[in-house]
Amino acid sequence: MLFRTAFLEGIRSGAITVAFRRWRRPTVRAGGTLMTAVGQLRIRSVEPVTLAQISAADARRAGYASKAALLEELALRPEGEVFRIELGALRPDPRIVLRETPATSSEDLSQLRNRLQRLDAASSDGPWTLATLRVLRDKPGVRAGDLCDIVGQEKMRFKLNVRKLKNLGLTESLGTGYRLSPRGEAVLGLLAFGR
Repeated sequence: MLFRTAFLEGIRSGAITVAFRRWRRPTVRAGGTLMTAVGQLRIRSVEPVTLAQISAADARRAGYASKAALLEELALRPEGEVFRIELGALRPDPRIVLRETPATSSEDLSQLRNRLQRLDAASSDGPWTLATLRVLRDKPGVRAGDLCDIVGQEKMRFKLNVRKLKNLGLTESLGTGYRLSPRGEAVLGLLAFGR
């Protein structure tokens, strides 16, 4: 489930509290969360509705000037069922909080090392975490298309792997490319010296 920038700003301000989507099956679930560019959004409920059940007030709560504008957008995707998604609290992105939290204890560092070893072991391409962390340290802000050749990975695989590291708080995305977080620097030091 994606939101355009204007809708994200409405969610951040609290003006948008509901969304409508036409799906074959929902991509979010009640009680779950959705990571957005403005933070982690709680999903209160996901219910199928008919177009007749959508009111003008619902459309305004969803960020549309009118019910007609909302229905026009829903019509762009004719297949599937219409769902009403009640939006809950918007919290800070936990990956940002994590990357700003130094991994200083031996327990933290050991858990991260073990997690990286599991990522390496699960990869059909073989170990990749150390090489990826090193290239991001050495080449911050370089495009993924250039970095993937250095580590010998296909571009989409490389981006997926960087996202896995980001979820551990080890990297952060820049306007172009990536860089290691302070947490990532500490873990790279641990891996490099085999501690």
